[in-house]
Amino acid sequence: MGFAEVAAPLRPEILAHCYRMLGSAADAEDAVQDAYLRAWRGFDRFEGRSSLRTWLYQIATNVCLRLADQRGRRALPAGLGAAEADWQARARPAPAETRWLSPLPVDPADEAGARQQIRLAFVAALQHLPAKQRAVLILRDVADLPADEVAATLGTTTIAVNSALLRARDRLRRLAPDPDGMTEPDHPHLQKQLLRYVDAFERADVEALAAVLREDVTLEMPPHATWFTGRRHVLGFLATHVLRRPGQFTMLPVTPTANGQPTFAMYADREAHALHVLEIDPGGIRSIHIFLNAELFPMFGQPVTLAPPRDLLGYDSDDR
Repeated sequence: MGFAEVAAPLRPEILAHCYRMLGSAADAEDAVQDAYLRAWRGFDRFEGRSSLRTWLYQIATNVCLRLADQRGRRALPAGLGAAEADWQARARPAPAETRWLSPLPVDPADEAGARQQIRLAFVAALQHLPAKQRAVLILRDVADLPADEVAATLGTTTIAVNSALLRARDRLRRLAPDPDGMTEPDHPHLQKQLLRYVDAFERADVEALAAVLREDVTLEMPPHATWFTGRRHVLGFLATHVLRRPGQFTMLPVTPTANGQPTFAMYADREAHALHVLEIDPGGIRSIHIFLNAELFPMFGQPVTLAPPRDLLGYDSDDR
């Protein structure tokens, strides 16, 4: 079999690996294209001493390490500083040089375990690790490669890999929620909570929104550096600056989802405005990420403009 036939089935897995390394869907695509081109050029010299999967991981990891060194780390607002206490003030922009973590389209058919390892909170926490330490943790704990193969990939020793892995696990434990404690959003109760969230936004109903948020909910809104934690602060900001009139926003579910999490495309007066990426558990919505970037919509198969609503006679409302 040729390179394309044997390597194509592994591409989604390698793409997810590059995304964990780089925190950007666009950068991950660049890395995969570069890695696959390098692998294709060298395929006739592939001797099979390791599996093709391991070989592709090795090539992709080294491509990602070079890109990470050139482009720097990605972040979410919570990684830039403390939560804002004054919800009455307008959200402040981040420094121009800030490179934001961006969401990745994920097929809902992916296994639950794979989705847990690509959650926004997990990927954002990974970006706090030095690049090589990040690579060690992902290759060992996510890709499940043996320590000696990881050492060969990174040009180091097995002892150094094991030491870096311990440090990375310890830091990640303090930065990211336990993936095993996360709940999949396919339970009927959670689906009802999500529908209530959407309805509250569309009706600008702050009281209804409060009923589906956890007390410790967080709100992040890249490219704004401002972020909030706690139901009172989140609701205060949304009521003051966002939910000003019923009917302004239309919320549509998005498939593929962002990072395997519940995702909604929000339109303001029928124009693409933001993607909502949520984390939810039986206690309610625990995190709200609002990506204020209409350029993300095509990546998730969403139109940038909604067609005008039609009445029962078939006329566009704008024609009346």
